[in-house]
Amino acid sequence: MPRWLPRAMVLALALVAAFQLGIWAFHQLTGLLINILIAFFLALAIEPAVSRMAARGMRRGGATFLVFLGLAIVTAGFVTLLGSMLAGQIIKMIEDFPDYLDSVINWINQTFHSDLRRVDVQEGLLHSDWLRKYAQNSAAGVLDVSAQVLGGLFQLLTVVLFSFYFAADGPRLRRALCSVLPPQRQAEVLRAWEIAVDKTGGYMYSRGLMALISGVAHYILLLALGVPYAPVLGVWVGLVSQFIPTIGTYLAGALPMLIAFTVDPWYAVWVLVFVVLYVLQPKLTSKTVDIHPAVAFGSVIAGTALLGAVGALIAIPAVATLQAFLGAYVKRYAVTDDPRVHGHRGRGSGGPGTFTRIRRRLDRRPGAQEHS
Repeated sequence: MPRWLPRAMVLALALVAAFQLGIWAFHQLTGLLINILIAFFLALAIEPAVSRMAARGMRRGGATFLVFLGLAIVTAGFVTLLGSMLAGQIIKMIEDFPDYLDSVINWINQTFHSDLRRVDVQEGLLHSDWLRKYAQNSAAGVLDVSAQVLGGLFQLLTVVLFSFYFAADGPRLRRALCSVLPPQRQAEVLRAWEIAVDKTGGYMYSRGLMALISGVAHYILLLALGVPYAPVLGVWVGLVSQFIPTIGTYLAGALPMLIAFTVDPWYAVWVLVFVVLYVLQPKLTSKTVDIHPAVAFGSVIAGTALLGAVGALIAIPAVATLQAFLGAYVKRYAVTDDPRVHGHRGRGSGGPGTFTRIRRRLDRRPGAQEHS
């Protein structure tokens, strides 16, 4: 046996073991890596505001704290308004349930000539096996819901802490990253970082502006129609339609349509028409992100397939950053003034056209000559 064979076998086994260990560690740390990725993009989004405050003499830590405090106040206000609206609707449904049940019972008695009473229906529901099983499953699912809530709060705390440190220690992080690179690579890294900050910050701020305009517009419409909870519904439509990609518009319009339907079915139709005709978003997005709609849609689908909801949220600023970074290094040339560039086929470029060839063949037929 050659002398190098045992060493090669040991080295191969060590490489396989290291590879398996790396895969195991990656799967175990997937959640943490996703949280760090979210925190990094959040830090890029608030970087312009933090840098502007720091340029005016404020410390970056204090500026980052003020930005996060403003975001926390806006989020808490939105959750409070939405919770009050849902609580009010649930209380109203519970209060109106006896009247609704009486109307259904009267319709059943008149239609099927039965003698059904509300007391019988209530006793049947209270003593039904379905209700007992539902109560048992709900009691068992309380612990699972509590665990999910605690896990979500821990993930939120992780994202906030990492994004705070990324934004507050941004210059130190860039210096640490550039210290291990040669000078030419340092310029490229700093350029990529600047592009990422501009694209991500522009995307988030444009979305915030569009959310404000959309919320005000829908609030005016709902207020004019007399739909209850118009301020909360306006905030809901503005935030959900702008910060949830692809399906956010449909999710945002469903809730005000449902509330408007309880007032008047025609009001729901008017809300649907207004949501469909609301086309302000593409104009503002094209000025800040500069991505083709097809590319944006494809990036959202790809991000969803890779990272789920997180990938859908960060897909557009990531693709915008990559597109801008590649555009700075891809050499472009002036396009020749040719009609084919604009989709016009030249008459002499590819020979006679299809219709011309068919007409010439028909003219060559003997019957066609005799007829002529």
